[in-house]
Amino acid sequence: MTEPSTTPATSATPASDPSNPPAADAAALAAAGAAATEPPAAEPPVPPIDFSVAQRVLDAQPFSRLVQARVTWFGESAATLEIGIREELQQQNGFLHGGVLAYAADNSITFAAGTTLGPAVLTSGFSIQYVRPATGVKLVARAVVVHSGRRQATVRCELSTVGGDGLETLCAIAQGTVLSTA
Repeated sequence: MTEPSTTPATSATPASDPSNPPAADAAALAAAGAAATEPPAAEPPVPPIDFSVAQRVLDAQPFSRLVQARVTWFGESAATLEIGIREELQQQNGFLHGGVLAYAADNSITFAAGTTLGPAVLTSGFSIQYVRPATGVKLVARAVVVHSGRRQATVRCELSTVGGDGLETLCAIAQGTVLSTA
């Protein structure tokens, strides 16, 4: 146990009274008090991405250009990609190759997540279930965000083919998780 110090103060200036600070200190205390009571600054809002920007991003991907993918819907927590079915994209039995369906699922999932997370996103994983062979004239991948937080979104995607008669047939279902890299 130590005894209280009896050494006199070395300063001739009287101790500050916190209830009556000098003018220069009052401004500093006011600023410190305001900073302590204000909520922390919010993260800047995610800049919106419009349809034309989404199509430019897709066009910047060499593989997307190879398969001739195009964005046909983008916004409101959803995205749709379409690919015309042609011989170069088919497997040996005349069905659309499963890799093309997986590509369409992955990209539509990521684009849908981008509507809620912003442009800096990457797929962290997805699964796909093929329910029937894909035939027709066009593949349509419709993705919808089912849950989104600050840094991650879960997205469901249905892949259908459109026949020459205009009727759609479900051929695969996918679900994925997308992370914000911002």
